[in-house]
Amino acid sequence: MRIDGLQYSNWSPRIFRQLREGGVDAIHVTISYHETFRETVLNFEKWNRWFEEHSDLIMKGHWASDIDRARKTGRTAVFFGFQNPAPIEDDIGLVEIVHSLGARFMQLSYNNQSLLATGCYEAEDPGITRMGRQVIREMNRVGLVVDMSHSADRSTIEAADISERPIVISHANPHDWQPALRNKRDAVIRAVTERGGMLGFSLYPHHLKGKSDCTLDSFCQMVADTAARYGAEHLGIGSDLCQDQPDSVVEWMRVGRWSKEIDYGEGSAAAPGFPPMPAWFRDNRDFGNIEDGLRATGLSAEEVAGIMGGNWYRFFAENFTPKG
Repeated sequence: MRIDGLQYSNWSPRIFRQLREGGVDAIHVTISYHETFRETVLNFEKWNRWFEEHSDLIMKGHWASDIDRARKTGRTAVFFGFQNPAPIEDDIGLVEIVHSLGARFMQLSYNNQSLLATGCYEAEDPGITRMGRQVIREMNRVGLVVDMSHSADRSTIEAADISERPIVISHANPHDWQPALRNKRDAVIRAVTERGGMLGFSLYPHHLKGKSDCTLDSFCQMVADTAARYGAEHLGIGSDLCQDQPDSVVEWMRVGRWSKEIDYGEGSAAAPGFPPMPAWFRDNRDFGNIEDGLRATGLSAEEVAGIMGGNWYRFFAENFTPKG
């Protein structure tokens, strides 16, 4: 079983076919960065059309059991998430609405301060806000998973403590392996995993040691070391693959509508766009390289199977359904 915990590609029939060629059984797809509720509904609508037009390749995922159905029918189950709480605007009632539409993950902040939590680019982190505490409780109730991939340290640790259900960092790596601003320090990963949460390993070059020149051996050894430290059962892949996206999209991701100035994020004025992916992971057909690399580190077959998808499957089964 292969499950990717985060992608934001420029979706096309070619990429849908590559998912099948790579044996990817399920993916978590970002359908909102800075979009309002209404704009996000239009993205749901766009995906509904793709599910209709490419029903031989992809299907909408609601529950973990949909992955079983996708595997039996040779398709990839697609689960939706938001990288920012913008779609719920300032209305806690929209949490249940977006879950009913198919959202299964929502980040509490995206780099900046939000109404709910602090992003990792802010100089100060006052933690989870009053609204944030209420929204976490509502997300727990309906089965919308708290994702803290782009949030600051205190906010993430507080979210893990406040949430009555496990939370995730769907796409990041340990900070002590590659000290990128978005990668996570030991105390943060420990707070998430000790409460049953998940860390998805990112393949976005800015998060890799050596960036685009990162080797497969280095990446897989990092995964093995992380498994030894926190437990392999809490780990998965969250590739953050942004295949075929134009550079204008990375500007939207970083800037949205909140600034008139260009924010280069982890890039620079000299290299503002998407960096090239490492040679061993260009697209969804390359998941086998990671699986082979993990086996070579000495991880057990059970641990490798869990990291490649089994752990995400278990997490989906336990956390997408409403409480009670």
